[in-house]
Amino acid sequence: QVQLVESGGGLVQAGGTLRLSCAASGRTFSSYVMAWVRQAPGKDREFVVAIRGSGGSTVYADAVKGRFTISRDNAKNTVYLHMSSLTPEDTAVYYCASRPSSQLVTAELGYDYWGQGTQVTVSA
Repeated sequence: QVQLVESGGGLVQAGGTLRLSCAASGRTFSSYVMAWVRQAPGKDREFVVAIRGSGGSTVYADAVKGRFTISRDNAKNTVYLHMSSLTPEDTAVYYCASRPSSQLVTAELGYDYWGQGTQVTVSA
């Protein structure tokens, strides 16, 4: 069982930056694909970005390319999401998710473990 705990959400003005963190339990963190998925009010969950265990490969949603950057520190069992040039459309609950595989997937159903989420609100 893997437990994921997100932190770093909050209120930020449009154009600002924010960094989210996700701390994972377990001794096999480096073998897991980690992802961020978000859910805006009244909308379905939306894939944001994923990163392989080694950190060498990533896949981003078009909506965040060039603005968001995912990274991971396997020594700390933590994955990060650095968000810049934020817009009100980025307002959502951001979830950390993981899957015990080396394959990057963008479908939410492909992830086995989920955190509780952290709220990000971007004001105009």
